[in-house]
Amino acid sequence: MDATMMDVPLSLNHVLERAGRYFGTGQVVTRLPDKSLRTHSYAEIHRRARALASALQRLGLQRGDRVATLCWNHHAHLECYFGIPAAGGVTHTLNLRLSAREIGWIAADAQDRFLIVDDILLPLYRQFAPAHTFERVIVVPYSGAAVSDEFFDYEKLLESGDPEGFEYAEHDEYDAVAMCYTSGTTGRAKGVVYSHRSSILHALVGCTADAWGLRNADVLLPVTPMFHVNAWGVPYAAVMLGVKLVLPGPHLQPADLLDLITSHPPTLSLGVPTIWMGMIQAYDAARASGDCRWQLPRGMRSLVGGAAVPESLIRAYAKHGISLVQGWGMTETSPLASVSYLRSELQESGDEERFRRAATAGVPVPLVDIRIRCDDGSDAPMDGKTMGEIQCRGPYITASYYGVAPSEDKFTSDGWLRTGDVATMDALGYIRITDRTKDLIKSGGEWISSVDLENALMAHSALAEAAVIAIPNEKWSERPLACIVLKAGEQAALAELAPLLDAHLLEAGFAKWQLPDRYEVLDALPRTSTGKFYKLALRERFRR
Repeated sequence: MDATMMDVPLSLNHVLERAGRYFGTGQVVTRLPDKSLRTHSYAEIHRRARALASALQRLGLQRGDRVATLCWNHHAHLECYFGIPAAGGVTHTLNLRLSAREIGWIAADAQDRFLIVDDILLPLYRQFAPAHTFERVIVVPYSGAAVSDEFFDYEKLLESGDPEGFEYAEHDEYDAVAMCYTSGTTGRAKGVVYSHRSSILHALVGCTADAWGLRNADVLLPVTPMFHVNAWGVPYAAVMLGVKLVLPGPHLQPADLLDLITSHPPTLSLGVPTIWMGMIQAYDAARASGDCRWQLPRGMRSLVGGAAVPESLIRAYAKHGISLVQGWGMTETSPLASVSYLRSELQESGDEERFRRAATAGVPVPLVDIRIRCDDGSDAPMDGKTMGEIQCRGPYITASYYGVAPSEDKFTSDGWLRTGDVATMDALGYIRITDRTKDLIKSGGEWISSVDLENALMAHSALAEAAVIAIPNEKWSERPLACIVLKAGEQAALAELAPLLDAHLLEAGFAKWQLPDRYEVLDALPRTSTGKFYKLALRERFRR
């Protein structure tokens, strides 16, 4: 028996048309380089994205051509998200936090044809320009300055387009629409290519109540960069639902973000843990000094991901009526794969259990299958104790990397993605990340979780951050070393601090043999381009 349903392809073009037709009065607020605000309606975004698509086709853009963007979070970048695929192209977001050499290599590997770049990022472009020649360099006059004649002016390019007469390029739902490269902290970065179909399915899953819970009445602040995994996919969802967007531009320092959320209180925000750590520390310090110019928006939901979220951070925001919800995923998973919502069985549980669950990676989202696979090839029992590698599959999980044949270290013979993350899963499906495979510490034949140690250390009142790595040990093979950053105003001699931290860890339930052999006090921890602790740099620094 055949189904009677229509065969209508999933398409981002439908999302753009829906926004223009039904949500024309919706707002996209952009913070400019001078910190002033500019507002566009969704009707304007719809018209400008179509004008961009028309203009790109007139420049000769063909189906599947890559158009790179080197931009902060702002309205023009949002227009690129829809205008480039509408013309048949692929939006390739370049990570501006990478080195110029890495950006140049990635642009060349992706064979980017055109580049759309913010005027304030032209110095960075000039650094990697020799590594790859673009046919066209289109400059967004983000700061308001005139664009040099050596480049195409983005605004003038839009004027050359025909938004009313434009017709969408023919496409299939499996056609590529966007491209993002992995962070590449262990070897060359690799490209992941998203389709119309995968992007729509990801947005729909993200909008479910147990994930982002996004709805038209929300005010959405994506601090997550639009150049990293498509800002976790939320721009697509926001346009689909006509949600008010507040885009912070390059102003990501704690004080700048606190100013922004005070003037435009979001109901939903997204960002990595380091962003929220810096904000709560700045807010608490200001309040302690009698400075009350900032207001935290009570009732705000915040999806936090990209790295493990310490329970202490979740508790700190809960005191102000803000719920931090942890999500887990990666570039390869689009990225949403699991969310730490509170299941119905736990609704009557106490605060201790609620915060403990909130600090996990959560439960697999719909359409994503997750298994914990042990070294012997068996599936780990759902006992919350047995560790194994997280493996995923689903309709928005990548099955390969751009231009690279699938390999055994990344994909299993039966088609699952090997994430490299080590975790346990309990009877309710809650995933607890214990480490990356390369970050686990094996001491005397027993495993020690660096993530567990880090979360416990960051709960200490004197510490702002902590990263734990393995260092070689002749007797035990490896032992943990903790690199710590003290909170502003905290001063303590290491000889006095180490016993206090040991006692703190013992009280938290660690065995004596699991405690760090050494503590190193640093001014700051090195980070990757996505804000994660860059443990490779720490291992190289302290390998002896």
